[in-house]
Amino acid sequence: MTKQLYTLLFLIFLALGSQAQKLEYQVQFQGIGDNREFTSEYSYPQTILGERTSIELGTTIDSLHRFRFGISHLFEFGTEADRVKPKLTAYYRFSDQKNTFYFGAFPRMELIDFPLAMLTDTFLYYRPNIEGLYGKHNWSWGHQLGFVDWTSRQTMTQRETFMAGISGAMQFGKFYVENYLLLFHYALTAAENPDEHITDNMGYTLYLGYNFAELTGLKQAYLKVGYMGSSIRERGIDDGFKTGGSFTGQLYGEGGRFAVRSTFSFGDGHHFMNGDPYYAQDSYVRTDVIWKFLQYKNIQGHFNLSFHLIDGSTLDQQQQLSLIYRFGNAD
Repeated sequence: MTKQLYTLLFLIFLALGSQAQKLEYQVQFQGIGDNREFTSEYSYPQTILGERTSIELGTTIDSLHRFRFGISHLFEFGTEADRVKPKLTAYYRFSDQKNTFYFGAFPRMELIDFPLAMLTDTFLYYRPNIEGLYGKHNWSWGHQLGFVDWTSRQTMTQRETFMAGISGAMQFGKFYVENYLLLFHYALTAAENPDEHITDNMGYTLYLGYNFAELTGLKQAYLKVGYMGSSIRERGIDDGFKTGGSFTGQLYGEGGRFAVRSTFSFGDGHHFMNGDPYYAQDSYVRTDVIWKFLQYKNIQGHFNLSFHLIDGSTLDQQQQLSLIYRFGNAD
């Protein structure tokens, strides 16, 4: 299967090179280091170490319409190179001053950024592409976006799943409002197994924020507080939805190459099937000390030292390293 995929991509690249006025390309190398010293009662302790290489080729027509084809492959150190199958990248993008639209299998990075309680960061490691569609509209005072990500197709042994969400922000001077809504549908296999039950999972977050960078002289500084709600139901098992609600917020400050970010959630534990499991606890505070040790046009490097305080008594830690290098003639 992998050999056939490479052959198909090679033929597509030849066709693009012969027909397009300008063949565009982009290569991205992402180094991943993530050591999680977690208490297994709350989250999964592990070390993720590897690299992802992504290659895209295509063309842009009239500066508005883009076509791209390529592959994205994760190699986890200590395993065989073909342990994780390469992901196909193939998409159409339309973009003008106010609107952006994607259709196909396209990179998730820098398109959507949901709270970790709703969508955990390991999605970027193992599911780098959205497979579906995405749209965004910009106004002078803010933006709204929506997406549908088809995460699993139904077979005799594999359950059908998809994820859909909307998010956005509205700016009012130094104040702003952010909104997030996420739905995950966990359906059945085609085998009609009576032990399987459709699961509906959804949730939302609303923030009211204030930018106070000018008051501090920092590059960036903000405080946002709000409410997070979640619900989950297994049809035929639960009488109704199991719900959770909490007071949540984030404080961030950045100056030079260093930043500190503290996120909290106090209230009921949450039910997000693709979220960070720490947020299933009633009280959780995460603090990140961030060192941006490389900040250049084509290469960025970040190191995060994270502390996780659960229920005011258990303190876990995590170290994350990210190194991203991009080159090519595409924007």
